[in-house]
Amino acid sequence: MITRLTQVWLQGPLIVGAGPSGLAVAACLSQRGIPFLILEKENCIASLWRLRSYDSLRLHLPKKLCQLPHMLFPKHYPVYPSKQQFISYLDSYAEHFSIHPMFGYDVKNANYDAVMDLWRVVANGSEYLCRWLIVATGDNAVPSVPEIDGLKVFGGKIMHSSDYKNGAGFRGRKVLVVGCGNSGMEISLNLCCNGARVSLVVRHKLHILPRDILGRSSIGIALGLLKLFPLRLIDWFLIQSSRLLLGDTSRVGIVRPQDGPLKLKNKTGKTPVLDVGLLSKIKSGQIKVVGEVQRFTSNGVEFMDGKVEEFDSVILATGYTSNVASWLKEENLSTQGQGDYSKSSWRSNMKSKNGIYSIGFTGQGIFGASTDAERAAEDIARQWNSQRKLPGSKINPSLCVA
Repeated sequence: MITRLTQVWLQGPLIVGAGPSGLAVAACLSQRGIPFLILEKENCIASLWRLRSYDSLRLHLPKKLCQLPHMLFPKHYPVYPSKQQFISYLDSYAEHFSIHPMFGYDVKNANYDAVMDLWRVVANGSEYLCRWLIVATGDNAVPSVPEIDGLKVFGGKIMHSSDYKNGAGFRGRKVLVVGCGNSGMEISLNLCCNGARVSLVVRHKLHILPRDILGRSSIGIALGLLKLFPLRLIDWFLIQSSRLLLGDTSRVGIVRPQDGPLKLKNKTGKTPVLDVGLLSKIKSGQIKVVGEVQRFTSNGVEFMDGKVEEFDSVILATGYTSNVASWLKEENLSTQGQGDYSKSSWRSNMKSKNGIYSIGFTGQGIFGASTDAERAAEDIARQWNSQRKLPGSKINPSLCVA
């Protein structure tokens, strides 16, 4: 039996994802008088922040670098807003720009129709036809769980960092945190502050930078200096400042890569870790740095160096992956006929062919997403003003309301 899809014709763009990137581009379109529709898989905006982040999370960059287009953070907010403050800001942002996503809409596939010169996007039994498709789901859509030998036989508690809220239930317990990005580091610190005995797996070389240098954001300083000096000098400045303020991290088992933090970010997308107190806990012995895991046992872990240790709980701070490739096929993703979603060409370009735009995939966080949102909206506005909209196509106003 063939299920017949209900067709919905859109005058303006279809935005997939109601996180900061989706909200930003929606606001930019609204400012230009262009109608849009947002489809969001979850039942709320900013689901990653609201549903899958730990309570102690704060913005890693100053608020002036994280505000969305056309609306400042409240003046009374601190330099680094908390998770709840950022969520409140996003709620106010959506209300201010009358952004009403359609929640619970899971996009199954999106294909470009070359004959009609439009996109066909299927979600929840409907097919949405639109001239412009904006992908704003970001890289953090699906929790990434590594394949480690014996993980399924471990008898203790295992959770991904997306399920971790706080360390209240871990007091006195031996906890292994796998993953040493910003999330892994901050969760380790939170666990320690709540009385857990924490071991942190550090597999690779990495840069740890002080969050602030002389009372100012280290990344903010670096971004300002990049306007005046070459990247290699900024990397040198960051490394020397880190050594002065944090000491030699190799003494506690954290070795810096040969490439500087900004060069490494540009080459691999790997973000430097900003220290908010973890290093002092490591130096004092309250948090232990351990090497790579070889396999899990029923009650603990065997490490690559042969050491065996028992643990009560394991937290996998192993990041996320994007789900775009599951519903948007490679032939729709090429940039000027070259590359695909798994490569950098499409992801690093705000606009691809056939009226598709990517917001929030450049690895520059909210700052980069806001910049791309403005560019995408301006580009669509130029086409809109040239009368490149579908003749007679109208969206049912009831479909725009959550």
